[in-house]
Amino acid sequence: MKYTYLIINVLTVIFPVLLSFDKRVHFYRSWKFIWPGMGITGLFFLFWDVLFTIKGVWSFNPQYIIGVTFFALPIEEILFFLTVPFSCIFIYACLNHYISWQINKRLVNIISGLIMALCALMLIWYHTRLYSVITFGLLFVLILLLQYGFKVSWLNRYYIAFVVALIPFYIVNGILTAIPVVMYNNQENMGLRIGTIPFEDHFYLMALLLMNIGFFEYFKPKINHRERTS
Repeated sequence: MKYTYLIINVLTVIFPVLLSFDKRVHFYRSWKFIWPGMGITGLFFLFWDVLFTIKGVWSFNPQYIIGVTFFALPIEEILFFLTVPFSCIFIYACLNHYISWQINKRLVNIISGLIMALCALMLIWYHTRLYSVITFGLLFVLILLLQYGFKVSWLNRYYIAFVVALIPFYIVNGILTAIPVVMYNNQENMGLRIGTIPFEDHFYLMALLLMNIGFFEYFKPKINHRERTS
């Protein structure tokens, strides 16, 4: 069906949008903090997406998209970089509100170090695979900057949110890769899949959310301060 990818996008975001007006979380009040980071991150990942589409890293099944494209990307793929980050930031905000338990700093350092070590190994072993190199390379740099450069305080909450976000990730990405709506060229990835989902997609999601939540946390105090002083 031509509207398959579009419907998946709508279903991904509709419940977070509706639940944004929950009287306890009031997530709709945080929308203004989301848009700047989503715009910056979206442009960055869309450039990457266009490059990967041109290079044949992945392609889109014409049976399941409406056929409107911009720079070789279906409109549905562009919407993906709005619907998925919005939904995952919603998960992050809800967990921050409802769960007081946090990972301690020492464990956060261990987790970050292990992820960086895995990224470094994947870069060595799969240095000829474009999707693998860009995905693991970007994630390595992001964690290096956030954990050891800027020393941000929210990674303990981010890692919890990422684990929870894997639940809708397996549903949405599982459908996209099982139908398939998005078709991957195994010559440009590890060739390892969890079900029908390429292994790299997990770390692609991790990098996408790191950037979005990073900008969310960056802009939140700045916009709040500007509103208080205006």
